[in-house]
Amino acid sequence: MSSYGMLEPTIRDILRVISPLGEDWSPRFQIIDELRAVVQSVESLRGATVEPYGSFVSNLFTRWGDLDISIELANGSYIPSAGKKHKQTLLKDLLKALRKRGGWHNLQFVANARVPILKFQSNYLNISCDLSINNLSGQMKSKLLFWINEIDGRFRNMVLLVKEWAKAHGINDSKSGTLNSYCLSLLIIFHFQTCVPALLPPMKEIYPGNMVDDLTGVRAVAERHVEEVCAENITKFRSDKSRKRNQSSLSELFISFLAKFSDISLRALEQGICLYTGQWEPIDSNMRWLPQTYALYVEDPFEQPANSARTVGSRQLVRISEVFRTTHHVLISGNQNQHSLIATLARPQVSQLFARMPANPSGYNSGYIATPRPQMHSPMQAQYQNQHRRVNRRPNDILVNRSVNSSQGRGQQFWRPRSDK
Repeated sequence: MSSYGMLEPTIRDILRVISPLGEDWSPRFQIIDELRAVVQSVESLRGATVEPYGSFVSNLFTRWGDLDISIELANGSYIPSAGKKHKQTLLKDLLKALRKRGGWHNLQFVANARVPILKFQSNYLNISCDLSINNLSGQMKSKLLFWINEIDGRFRNMVLLVKEWAKAHGINDSKSGTLNSYCLSLLIIFHFQTCVPALLPPMKEIYPGNMVDDLTGVRAVAERHVEEVCAENITKFRSDKSRKRNQSSLSELFISFLAKFSDISLRALEQGICLYTGQWEPIDSNMRWLPQTYALYVEDPFEQPANSARTVGSRQLVRISEVFRTTHHVLISGNQNQHSLIATLARPQVSQLFARMPANPSGYNSGYIATPRPQMHSPMQAQYQNQHRRVNRRPNDILVNRSVNSSQGRGQQFWRPRSDK
């Protein structure tokens, strides 16, 4: 088999290794429960809820993925608001409680970030956590990414593959001036929008308007509005019989993704990426982006004109572009065996897991990889799946599970991807 023909099965193998297993969900549920107990012990946070967001909610996390948590302050049925200084004070209170309770390490309070966060690791499997206050926008963006995957399952597989490849090459770290995982996900959406034929529509056809601006007033009403608009438009896009279907394999999509952004450091001098319209746009004619103060502009379609690539520096952008270009050249050169392909696409720990990987597990033997659903094996996961579950049906059969943790009498609702297909 040629190296080019070997790429597709190698990508499938990498996805089999990095995709979360049933036991990868359980510790994250446990961390959420432990944080709920800590939050309830803090007087200034009395009545607040603990709600995950990010890749765990969008089902775009790998086995080693971080856990993003939002503490939602009590405000009746209305969406709460809190100033930056108040958030800093509350996070300091929580930091003291976490230190007192134990079970956490590497605690770090990032007070002056755009969104103040508390970073720490759980002693349970060393899972890293980022905790913020009142991050409803992050929760809704996570749901939107999950719904986008409902349009085309190749999106999830591309996100997992690209994040692993980017980590392997050191360009998935906002702290060092490279791309954060959310920005990488947006780049993949943009790639899917600009393929021929397109796999995804411009985001204005999914949610017209600026979603974050609409998250006001009664929370249930605001969330329901976003969910219903997205459900209707996703149904419309998926049922369009005149739309040409893109039959590209995952390896073909990945190679074209690398090619598309190989010259991004040069193109970014004059153009920015607009997922809302699904186009490259001249920076000097887009008043939302002026004055040009960023090396790269990847506009967040759900929070315009926020730049998801705002931490990327000019020197790092040149290196990012070089990684895209070099990997593209390697993959099309025809001089790779499976071992060298894995070394190009994944970190060393992934290669080490291949020897223990079962052969041809169900769902990974043909076509693009089917989105795996967590299999519930442990008592905790069975609790979240089977006890007190409420299913909220939407017009396009997008189902939102809200698992209720009633064992400790708190009755908090927890949204997560459907696990019982």
